[in-house]
Amino acid sequence: MITKLSGTITEKKQQSIVIDVNGLSYEIMIPPTVMRGIDGAGRGGVIQLFTYHYFQMEPSRGVPVLIGFLNEIEREFFEQFITVSGVGPKAACKALNMPISTIADAIDRADIAFLKTLPGIGEQKAREIIAKLQGKVGKFGLLQDKATGGAPALKEDIRQEALSVLLQLQYKKKEAEEMILKALQRDHKIDSCEKLLNEVYKQRTQ
Repeated sequence: MITKLSGTITEKKQQSIVIDVNGLSYEIMIPPTVMRGIDGAGRGGVIQLFTYHYFQMEPSRGVPVLIGFLNEIEREFFEQFITVSGVGPKAACKALNMPISTIADAIDRADIAFLKTLPGIGEQKAREIIAKLQGKVGKFGLLQDKATGGAPALKEDIRQEALSVLLQLQYKKKEAEEMILKALQRDHKIDSCEKLLNEVYKQRTQ
């Protein structure tokens, strides 16, 4: 079982990186939120990753797969996430496109609207995640990872101001929260309520 690798980045792909460890090259799948945390490390940079090692079963063979994280806490959250029925390692890797602390907080608050914005997570799966993990992921909400993944650490008052406006415009709360999250995912540079609402409007008219 490979649990940690330290080496030099020789190639960076959209969903994985290749690192050289004393002459051996390992391709490691990286969740989107973790990839943002290592975006500053270019080819030739040295990196240490905590890995989850599993075998992806294919017809007549099992393919070894490594998924990498920047620390043991991120890996532990991933291991909790895949205990949900129907959420395998590959699906979980794609789903983690927002800061882990934000996802953990949404699980604890039973925020189905937020969880549905994660790739591959529909309403039924969101409910199963909450049923399985609510009350068990509190410590992951303490991760200081918002500066490195997903939507920016937008001030809560801006988010709430935009929500208030949408509610006044007769949108339902869950629908409004979903529109706000999608707008933040589309434009990570939003830093005001006006810009946030403009982005919501643009996505509604497309």
